[in-house]
Amino acid sequence: MTTEYKSELLKKIQQRDVHVGVIGLGYVGLPLALSFPEKGIRVTGFDIDPRKVEMLMKGETYIMHMDANRVARALKDKLLDATSDFGRLHEPDALLIAVPTPLTPQREPEMKYVVTTAGQIRDRLRKGQLVVLESTTYPGTTDELVRGILEQTGLVCGKDFFLAFSPEREDPGNKQYNTKTIPKIVGGVDESSGEIAANLYGLAIDSVVQVSSARAAEATKLTENIFRAVNIALVNELKVVYDRMGIDVWEVLDAAATKPFGFMKFTPGPGLGGHCIPLDPFYLTWKAREYGVSTRFVELSGEVNVAMPRYVIDKLQLALNERGLALKNAKILLLGLAYKKDIDDPRESPSFELIDILLRRGALVTYHDPHISLAPKMRSWPDLPAMHSVPLDAQTLATADAVLIATEHSSVDYDLVLKHAKLVVDTRGVFRKPKPNVVKA
Repeated sequence: MTTEYKSELLKKIQQRDVHVGVIGLGYVGLPLALSFPEKGIRVTGFDIDPRKVEMLMKGETYIMHMDANRVARALKDKLLDATSDFGRLHEPDALLIAVPTPLTPQREPEMKYVVTTAGQIRDRLRKGQLVVLESTTYPGTTDELVRGILEQTGLVCGKDFFLAFSPEREDPGNKQYNTKTIPKIVGGVDESSGEIAANLYGLAIDSVVQVSSARAAEATKLTENIFRAVNIALVNELKVVYDRMGIDVWEVLDAAATKPFGFMKFTPGPGLGGHCIPLDPFYLTWKAREYGVSTRFVELSGEVNVAMPRYVIDKLQLALNERGLALKNAKILLLGLAYKKDIDDPRESPSFELIDILLRRGALVTYHDPHISLAPKMRSWPDLPAMHSVPLDAQTLATADAVLIATEHSSVDYDLVLKHAKLVVDTRGVFRKPKPNVVKA
């Protein structure tokens, strides 16, 4: 169905005269917001954090892997604006939502940020606008939740305004793929919405893959990350089993990876981190209950991954015991606060769970991370004390009763760690060959 609003918006997109708004300027929203100005498209970024807005308007960045020159160029070209004034949501022709979708303590989807944002858009929604949800969520969120809120205006989706889902696929720190080169999945609540959204993203993204519906797009994102979560759970479980057998799981995985077909290498760790992979399985299991379907396989993988931090601490405690030390009052230096190597993103990092368990068991904990100088307050661990990264030097290492490698940052001097640490608990396979002071966990 072609309406005057659809025709007008498509014309703006085709003429590259469309104004894009991005709501949420974090690890997902900022790369997305910067992609459009680089193609000559004007963007207004919205964020509740005035510090982010201030830094962007100065041409600075608060994300390590984002080049500040990209921000400066967009400002110079007068194609980027950032604001905390959500009263301006009526200005852009398209609004892309990139806000958090965490889990509740009961591992149910926490949709308050999406609901709040949709309500803010509703109060300023004008005819002809496109709204796209990018936040990872369960199938049906866009069609059922967001559409319901926006249609409280009396405007009709697919006629007066347009609504789609396009999942973020960011991989912070990946030097091979970026926002521009990662294919963009797009699914509209209706045919017109899907067409408009696909055309919009096509202005900034090399490849756009349009699916039949918003639900299909939502399910695609979940499938991608559940695939990773399940396979990581598998190698985590194998790590526990092989450890009991006296077999080095890292040696096994390295050997298995030499097979040129039929095997995809995943690696174990102290748990799962990042905003998507630890959470996505639980979005699906929660929604599946509505349809009377059990997702035993998916749920089991979640249970395995959630259990890994305690397994690591138990290994650490046993290693200390064998050296005549108790975990209580032991000085533990944790290496790496980010959820994966060589980035400054701490979202859902298992390091926080490790710190929480250590503190509850009476250990004295410090951390070193070359990319995160101050441990941020985390929703899932609100009671953790304020912590600063300590220098990684011979004295710091020698003073610690144990060094726990949680994230294998490339810039860390592991030779220094090996030389001066009394005990190293390695969860990332940094040290492949046996060392007298290294315990693999």
